[in-house]
Amino acid sequence: MLPYPFAGPFDYRVPDHLSPVPGDVVLVPLNRREEIGVVWDGPSDGAVPDHKLKSLIGQIDTPPMRADIRRFVDWIAAYTLSPPGEVMAMALRVVRQQPGPVGGWRRAEHPPVDARLTDARRRVLDVLAQQEPRSASELAHAAGVGVGVVRGMVDVGLIVAEALPVGVAFGWPDFNHPGPTLSPDQTETAAALRSAVAARAFAVTLLDGVTGSGKTEVYLEAVAEALRQGRQSLILLPEIALSSQWLARFERRFGVAPAVWHSDLTARVRRTTWRAVAEGQAPVVVGARSALFLPFPDLGLIVIDEEHETAFKQEDGVVYHARDMAVVRARLCSAPAVLVSATPSLETVANVEAGRYTRLHLPMRHGGAAMPKVEAIDLRESPPERGRFLSPPLIAAVRATLARGEQAMLFLNRRGYAPLTLCRSCGHRMQCPNCTAWLVEHRARRELQCHHCGHTVPIPVECPACKAPHSLTPVGPGVERITEEAALTFPEARRLVMASDTMPGPKSAAEAARSIEAREVDLIIGTQIVAKGWHFPHLTLVGVVDADLGLAGGDLRASERTVQLLHQVAGRAGRAEAPGRVLLQTFSPEHPVMQALVHGDLEEFMASEAAIRRPGNWPPFGRLAALIVSADSAMEADLLARDIGRAAPTGDGMVVLGPAPAPLSILRGRHRRRLLLKTRRDVAVQPILRAWLAKVKVPNGGRVDVDVDPVSFL
Repeated sequence: MLPYPFAGPFDYRVPDHLSPVPGDVVLVPLNRREEIGVVWDGPSDGAVPDHKLKSLIGQIDTPPMRADIRRFVDWIAAYTLSPPGEVMAMALRVVRQQPGPVGGWRRAEHPPVDARLTDARRRVLDVLAQQEPRSASELAHAAGVGVGVVRGMVDVGLIVAEALPVGVAFGWPDFNHPGPTLSPDQTETAAALRSAVAARAFAVTLLDGVTGSGKTEVYLEAVAEALRQGRQSLILLPEIALSSQWLARFERRFGVAPAVWHSDLTARVRRTTWRAVAEGQAPVVVGARSALFLPFPDLGLIVIDEEHETAFKQEDGVVYHARDMAVVRARLCSAPAVLVSATPSLETVANVEAGRYTRLHLPMRHGGAAMPKVEAIDLRESPPERGRFLSPPLIAAVRATLARGEQAMLFLNRRGYAPLTLCRSCGHRMQCPNCTAWLVEHRARRELQCHHCGHTVPIPVECPACKAPHSLTPVGPGVERITEEAALTFPEARRLVMASDTMPGPKSAAEAARSIEAREVDLIIGTQIVAKGWHFPHLTLVGVVDADLGLAGGDLRASERTVQLLHQVAGRAGRAEAPGRVLLQTFSPEHPVMQALVHGDLEEFMASEAAIRRPGNWPPFGRLAALIVSADSAMEADLLARDIGRAAPTGDGMVVLGPAPAPLSILRGRHRRRLLLKTRRDVAVQPILRAWLAKVKVPNGGRVDVDVDPVSFL
């Protein structure tokens, strides 16, 4: 199997001096280059006569791809209708650049007699006399010299290269390390999870409970049991690069940090981590969705924290949902999977009600903290001042909170300064040339940006359409604009903005958390990043600037997502002794989402949401699969979408919607059309999709992407 979008594996001849078995990583010829592949399961297809087969070049000294991962790759490829080589590439990517020995230096056995010995060089030799080999940077630091001195000693032959010894990459967590004192509810729940791990069998458990109920501490007890059993654990987080508090909590519980896996890691750290996982030297890995493809030899537990988060859905390349695939991975390695959320998805709740998953519930906040009081501010009755976005009741509440020496948060799930820029003279709207999307103003960077393709332009001084000078004006608020208004309204407050623009990685997130916990910040202003599991003991007020944002449009899950996000944000307030308060600015306080939040009855809301979806066989009571057609021109996209529509399947329990222009009808310069297959839950959509697509010839320049169980409808 080669890591490319071929339909399946290729046949090669095995030379006499090699004896590969399924899972071995090998080097093979492909056209005029050499490629890395994996020996796959199954017989030869016999399409090419033996005497015409090319030979394997050699085997690569790296841990083989285990049988459970090969089955996992095949399963995902079949389920998502993706080429198996593309799926395998996600598990093989790191193998392509396995780490060689790390270079170090030691003293030469026979140094040249004519080499000049300066004081700096003598210090380097003295350091090496104490311990060798050492890396150049470590050596220079210990000797108090520049790296250039070390290079000079190499050039004259005073020191020579020697590989540094490979140490254990990660410490072993101590499962007996004393953890926090658990409440009776937590103790009972933790015992149930420990039993599931000790059983060494596949099972899926939903661990839910109110925000602040200590779900993390409970599932860390399951991790401790996996360690006790000598098995590895995988914890998936939706935003691992921003989870500094979670990592600190883990280290307090087990005495060491876990292995971490996400896209911000350097190539060397990724390679070291990959090999440590494969060799069983990384007992606990916390990672983003791609960590599912790591080569665990004995995976005993998978935890999916914040399982409702849409960040677990990969939209580019192989389109898959990490939450659902984590359940599959757990089944293939006979391990329990634990889905964790204060606001579980309707899909997970339906699986609980159908008896496929068990449920453990934590009804109370840990340590006696009370749930925050949630109130709606009707913007029709208490509107902000003209040109402003904070209402008088919210301003008064923030001032009172700050006066008590407590912290407040303003939440708006929109990056930038303003979502739209238009001309006051002619009404021209600044639009992305590559997408059907408005350009978002980022005033701090003095530019307009498309949040879909990344296109940026400087903010013009005149309208591109009518040339009127200084006529462009921002419309609507982004988090930058709220920050500007907060600076004018609360000038004495120390402010911190938490958004992906201002917190690009783990270091900035950790520093933000530290400054908030140290009470160096009075007012936090943030996007959805602030909703993800933070614990700020002195934060007592959360103000949601636009609670209606997200309810508009035709998204099937708009209400569900909005109630989940706002409940998670609300859960940041009042997590310690001081009571919390949440204010929702809305033009529709009577909306079911607002009523559910105000009355704290999420279960009733989810039940009513289920009642709406069930009659029409909408997920989770039916199946959806999207076909996204794209082409370089609108005409090509329309013709291909028309041909696919004409070949659409018919039958009992299924309906095809479309073709229709996608809401983002142009994305990155490609014209897009969508079709949607909807079936009963008991209908397998994959055979239907394969037969359907086989009827249509896709022309050059055209493309059809399949999204089984779509989350986004853009």
